[in-house]
Amino acid sequence: MRNLTLPDGSVTIEIKSRVNSAGIPASNSFMTKKLGFFAVLLIASLLAAQDKASLLRPPKGVSVAIVIFEDLECPDCARAAPLVEEAARTYKIPVVRHDFPLPMHPWAYDAAILARYFDTHSKSLGNDFRDTVFQHQIEITKDNLRSFAEKYAQSHKIDLPFVVDPDGKLAALVNADRDRGIQLGLQHTPTLYVVSNKRSGTPFVEVVDRSQLFQLIDTMRKE
Repeated sequence: MRNLTLPDGSVTIEIKSRVNSAGIPASNSFMTKKLGFFAVLLIASLLAAQDKASLLRPPKGVSVAIVIFEDLECPDCARAAPLVEEAARTYKIPVVRHDFPLPMHPWAYDAAILARYFDTHSKSLGNDFRDTVFQHQIEITKDNLRSFAEKYAQSHKIDLPFVVDPDGKLAALVNADRDRGIQLGLQHTPTLYVVSNKRSGTPFVEVVDRSQLFQLIDTMRKE
């Protein structure tokens, strides 16, 4: 008999080997290999679920939150933003925003870095810049993104340096968010979750149908 156990010890799977006529385990038998293969697949899927749950957590001290991966050039992200803001305001829960600029969008990555620059002044300012980008998305191009950001900075009495990310720290934050999304297996933007601080059961749920967002928040709050 062999045991396969998750690293945290939460699940142990026993695989019983068949024995031959002499009572010796037939460890190389087809059945044993087949069982071992499926056990490994099961553990891999359980580990993936654990990893996903560890990446989708609300801020400390918060029981329920909204997590969103967005691309500032994505039209559907712009459409989703007002609903997400309304849900956060209605339930008084935070929204954790992650950058996931898609390679098909020519100015999304630069816009994410600019948003991160405004984050350095205050998180609320950075989020306001993101929402302002969504509101004016149809007007923005790769060529005029810089002037758009300059006007935004001037309206908030902030200097926008010629090089906003000289040491690459802001790009590293954007890349870290994108890597997180890749690790979660994201395929599109926006990807939206309702998450909780529960350690068992269902600590997060993806919002596939945005019309169900409020209902999913209600359900998560009750569990």
